[in-house]
Amino acid sequence: MSTTKVFDEIQKINPSAIIELFSLQLDNSLHGATTIYRFHSGSNLNANGEIVWAGNSYLRFPVEVTGFAFQRGQLPRPKMKISNALGTMSAILLTVNQTTAGNDLTGATVTRIRTMAKFLDAVNFSGNTNATADPTAEFKREVYVVDRKATENRDIVELELAQVWDLAGVRAPKRQCTRSIFPSIGTFN
Repeated sequence: MSTTKVFDEIQKINPSAIIELFSLQLDNSLHGATTIYRFHSGSNLNANGEIVWAGNSYLRFPVEVTGFAFQRGQLPRPKMKISNALGTMSAILLTVNQTTAGNDLTGATVTRIRTMAKFLDAVNFSGNTNATADPTAEFKREVYVVDRKATENRDIVELELAQVWDLAGVRAPKRQCTRSIFPSIGTFN
């Protein structure tokens, strides 16, 4: 991964558009498969279909993700709204819930990939040529885990995401250490 190229490009007077791609990967132990769904919102470059990045196809699919900003020492907990107009997300949820009832994609990995339009694969351009194509030129990838499904209706499915290392409610090493167990800790002579 080369972040230098994207930072050089974004500092130009007229930079290329930022392309935002998402992948949703299932976990075999939780969901019964390791399927990867790749998609983009289609709002960049007015793409009418798929975007190919690093040899992988990302389908145009209405998605809105908010809440990536870090605020006052808190880890971001983004919310991802995905269109369910065709029932695609409900079908994925039904399939996942056959393996683990009530799972609703909890534990699936969501990766946010951002790059610049000029670095996309050559197949995205007329004539299949792009001298600036570079599958390593991207911003740092952001990896999240689906924490829970917040909403599901015929219009949208909303998922709440959490950082992979967000350990809210987890104790290490799975038990609480108190002063009564370790009386010498905290005593300074």
